[in-house]
Amino acid sequence: MATLRSARRLVVKIGSALLVDRDTGLLRSDWLRSLAQDVAWLKGQGTDVILVSSGSIALGRGVLGLSAVALPLEQSQAAAAVGQIRLARAYEEALAPHDITTAQVLVTLEDSEDRRRYLNSRATLETLLGLGVVPIVNENDTVATDEIRYGDNDRLAAQIAVTVGADQLILLSDVDGFYSGNPNEDATATRYDVIERITPEIEAMAGDAGSGLSKGGMKTKLMAAQMATAAGCDMAITEGSPLNPLKTLEDGANCTWFTATLDPQAARKRWISAMKPRGEIVVDQGAATALSNGKSLLPAGITEVTGDFGRGDPVAILGPGARKLGQGLSRYTAQEADAIKGRKSSEIEPTLGYPGRAALIHRDDMAL
Repeated sequence: MATLRSARRLVVKIGSALLVDRDTGLLRSDWLRSLAQDVAWLKGQGTDVILVSSGSIALGRGVLGLSAVALPLEQSQAAAAVGQIRLARAYEEALAPHDITTAQVLVTLEDSEDRRRYLNSRATLETLLGLGVVPIVNENDTVATDEIRYGDNDRLAAQIAVTVGADQLILLSDVDGFYSGNPNEDATATRYDVIERITPEIEAMAGDAGSGLSKGGMKTKLMAAQMATAAGCDMAITEGSPLNPLKTLEDGANCTWFTATLDPQAARKRWISAMKPRGEIVVDQGAATALSNGKSLLPAGITEVTGDFGRGDPVAILGPGARKLGQGLSRYTAQEADAIKGRKSSEIEPTLGYPGRAALIHRDDMAL
């Protein structure tokens, strides 16, 4: 069974019902401080941590005196605008005593569906993690409408885990795992400790109901598990209401682990390999050797660019003699790549007229 101590990169999803008292509409400050202690413990052992947190609408509606029942879209967005600043400040104040810097990252479904935005989000999160920051991610409820919404943070958390190549995803929930039926209605329902494969029978067991301020039901959690495990990320569902919920999980709290069959990097490379390339990039022998040694592809090693591709599109990488070396996701359009081919990184801005990334294809976005 997985253990948090083995996690290299961990994404934790936190629901509204855990953060906000449903009766008073106030932040559960003691619980948040205990979560901050857990994050500090994980950071202390070298684990990157990202928190995907609900709560902005729940906090904002209390400040604005709005109804606790479903709100019209414009009121939900107004509540999110008011609550988001309070939510960000609460995380900052909880983690600051542990010398942990936080960052607010707001996303919509479009950011993961558009490859250019996806690469930008990935690069930003990777940079923040490299600087030791704990990103606090939430759906951008102030601008998202139904057609660009995730709609629940279970799937958002899974998408973030896929984006950053996390090896573990923890859904802090109001239930202590995945059951064969609804334990509140079926006395014979049993909890699974480990699910190695999500079968049609497992899918049929998932219900739809959320609870309290939480929007997600077990079905959305199962969808998150499918997304995460396919990308090489183990996922756990556990009850999040106790203080120090992550340490409690590590110490043996009830949970269900969904296990992945591949590691995140292998799963990502398989995904990139399966894409249909939109163009070709030919590299010289020096670049081909650098790529075989695990380096990123820099413009200086490129001799030819063909095709019509945009930022984030897959392109084939060819070596001398048109031998295919692999493929990757380009950080430049075909026109930009052609303009900077053969040039040093320091020449990118003078050539294009604006600053760009040093690597045309980063090694993490490449499958050889």
